[in-house]
Amino acid sequence: MSAAVKYTLGRIGLFTVVLLALWPVELNIFIKLMVALAFSAALSFFLLRAWRDEMAEEMAGAADRRRTEKERLRSALAGDDQTDTTSDVTPGPEAPPADDRR
Repeated sequence: MSAAVKYTLGRIGLFTVVLLALWPVELNIFIKLMVALAFSAALSFFLLRAWRDEMAEEMAGAADRRRTEKERLRSALAGDDQTDTTSDVTPGPEAPPADDRR
């Protein structure tokens, strides 16, 4: 399961638990929702730290892969790419040199 999915489900779960704990309290429903949101955010800061760090590492790795692929594509489009991805193919015959005596 993805780290982002785990963290998101953890946040939703904490919110639900805090909201259910506040349910018997005589308050307006909007106040209960706001208090549950604030408390679940504070609890998730401490309780879900490992999942948050895992998600951050996963996102950083994806950003690095995208950056590397973008740089590779830019260099290939600019003609700077010296690596041949088709190593099994033998090069064709050389073209004769052009005559520049116009």
